Amino acid sequence: MKNLCLLVLVSFLCGCVSEYEMKLTNGATLTTASKPKLKGSFYYYKGPKGEEQVIPQSRVLEIQPAAMAKEDKKFEVSKPYKKKWYWPF
Repeated sequence: MKNLCLLVLVSFLCGCVSEYEMKLTNGATLTTASKPKLKGSFYYYKGPKGEEQVIPQSRVLEIQPAAMAKEDKKFEVSKPYKKKWYWPF
C-alpha cells in the first residue's frame, strides 16, 4: 500500500514540472526550466543550468509550455509556387 501511494505521489509531482518556450522578436526561441515571472518590465527565468536569467518584456512575443510549442511546429503551411513569367517573341 505504501509503494502504491509513493508511486502516485511521485507521478503527480513529475507532471507538475514542465518547460516553457519563449518566442522572441528576433525569431529565436528560448527554452526555460521554469515559468518566466514578470517583475516590472523584465522576465526572470531559470536557464538550462539553473541560473537565474533576465530578458526585457519588449523582446518577448509569446510564452507557452514546450508541449504546446511542439504541437504548433507540426503543421506548417507550404509556400505557394511562384511561376516564372516569360514573353516568347
